[in-house]
Amino acid sequence: MATSTPTDEAASPHPGSYPQMIMDALATSTLDGAEGLPRSAISKHVDAARGGDLSPSHDASLGAHLARMVEDGEIVRMPNGNYAPSAAADDAGAPPRRGRGRPPKPKAPGPRRPRGRPPKPRDPLAPAKVSRPRGRPPKNGAASTEAAETAEDGAGAKRPRGRPPKVRPQFAEVGFV
Repeated sequence: MATSTPTDEAASPHPGSYPQMIMDALATSTLDGAEGLPRSAISKHVDAARGGDLSPSHDASLGAHLARMVEDGEIVRMPNGNYAPSAAADDAGAPPRRGRGRPPKPKAPGPRRPRGRPPKPRDPLAPAKVSRPRGRPPKNGAASTEAAETAEDGAGAKRPRGRPPKVRPQFAEVGFV
């Protein structure tokens, strides 16, 4: 079962297609001096051109054709919601609409600054920094026992890390240290 669409000129018993009837309706509105036509007036004009024989999907078809014609630039939707031919919208001299919110600041010419805090100036006469690895150094149990053995020999003794143990004088006299 084949369905015919109202936009097919061959299937339609009435001459003219939706875009042509929309343009005819808008042409009559510009002759009257009005600023475009609302969608309801365009629908009435199409109904009169078809002789009152509209399909049940007339509203959807009209909306689709109006949206496509606005997108293609054939017609323009005015700020008041009416539709007008694209040449009539240019003649109206309406100022361009502003977007929402505060307008952006003018961009300064020149190179962009990087984000964040600027680095401190470096002294060219300062000695080079020795970089150390990040984080805490690893704890080596084997290395500490080797250091204790070499400390007994006296050759290459490494000083253990941390503070030396506190010697209390009353225990030193007795020999408990």
